[in-house]
Amino acid sequence: MSGQSITDRITAAQHSVTGSAVSKTVCKATTHEIMGPKKKHLDYLIQCTNEMNVNIPQLADTLFERTTNSSWVVVFKSLITTHHLMVYGNERFIQYLASRNTLFNLSNFLDKSGLQGYDMSTFIRRYSRYLNEKAVSYRQVAFDFTKVKRGADGVMRTMNTEKLLKTMPIIQNQMDALLDFNVNANELTNGVINAAFMLLFKDAIRLFAAYNEGIINLLGKPLRPAL
Repeated sequence: MSGQSITDRITAAQHSVTGSAVSKTVCKATTHEIMGPKKKHLDYLIQCTNEMNVNIPQLADTLFERTTNSSWVVVFKSLITTHHLMVYGNERFIQYLASRNTLFNLSNFLDKSGLQGYDMSTFIRRYSRYLNEKAVSYRQVAFDFTKVKRGADGVMRTMNTEKLLKTMPIIQNQMDALLDFNVNANELTNGVINAAFMLLFKDAIRLFAAYNEGIINLLGKPLRPAL
């Protein structure tokens, strides 16, 4: 059955009563409907990250709270919404995530409600690990590899050798976590996992480009003389 569940409607109504438009929109973006978060809700949340009067920790905490749901659909859509805001939202959103000691604790997540729940739970565990790694990478280098300026005067091409040697393994760790998602074409069976896959696919292209530019920079460095 498509459409919002009774639980979704009650949750949204509760936030309407408390006057939290941000929390209400998070709930609307992470309903039980088996489809990706709606664009209008994602666009609103992106706009919120640019508003100085919006409490970013509260927004993030609402998303974290949604990942404690027992439904794979709600949890998966919460991760997708978080990823979307990391990529397209104001940088202060990913800065806040990077400042936290812990993010998603979903390594044991399992929706036992049906066969689809079992299948999707595997990808939820992998996806949450990638988002954790993405935040850790930002904490280590203070920028997002998928957003850095590219080209001859780009970040990875102009980095000094010492910093470059420390940075390359960080990109590799993030790329490894992304590739561990490891989904096959015949497993892209619904709009939820498809939405996650598109975000991961775009990140993969940009991460590879950043890594490639780092390698070009490294190969162009003069060799140190042997002692």
